[in-house]
Amino acid sequence: MMKWVFIPLILLFTSCSIIIPLVARGESMTFGFSNPSFSGQGFSTHALSIAQLEFNRKKDVDDDIASAEAKAAREEANSILNKFLNNVESRIYAQLSKQLVDNMFGICDPGVTECVSTDSGVATVEGAEISWVRDETTGTITLNIVSEDGSTTTISVPIDGFGF
Repeated sequence: MMKWVFIPLILLFTSCSIIIPLVARGESMTFGFSNPSFSGQGFSTHALSIAQLEFNRKKDVDDDIASAEAKAAREEANSILNKFLNNVESRIYAQLSKQLVDNMFGICDPGVTECVSTDSGVATVEGAEISWVRDETTGTITLNIVSEDGSTTTISVPIDGFGF
């Protein structure tokens, strides 16, 4: 009986030693941090990389916010109500400017039998004062526009230079 037990053990030990040869090597162990924050080597590059990543992310967020605000403003400006109001406003200003020019040059509407010509006029439009004076001696009409902030624009128009 011993032979049967002993033989498999020998075969087991001999097969393990043949199949798994072990090679032992040894060297000294050294430790170093792989993160430059701890080792100090390459830290400036590491810090600059992190700062650049933070800057780019913040810039992307700011750009997204600005883009969303611009989109909302465009949608508001392109709404049907705003288009209608802009159209009405431009027609009102066109009518006001036509009436101002008609009064300045004494142009009468068709069908009016008696045309009254005035030598001056004043109007206030959205805080700006518009005044004009006709000077027959120089042959000009002087138009003065004084805005709310006090800045003045003066336009001198020759009366005789127009032939309608």
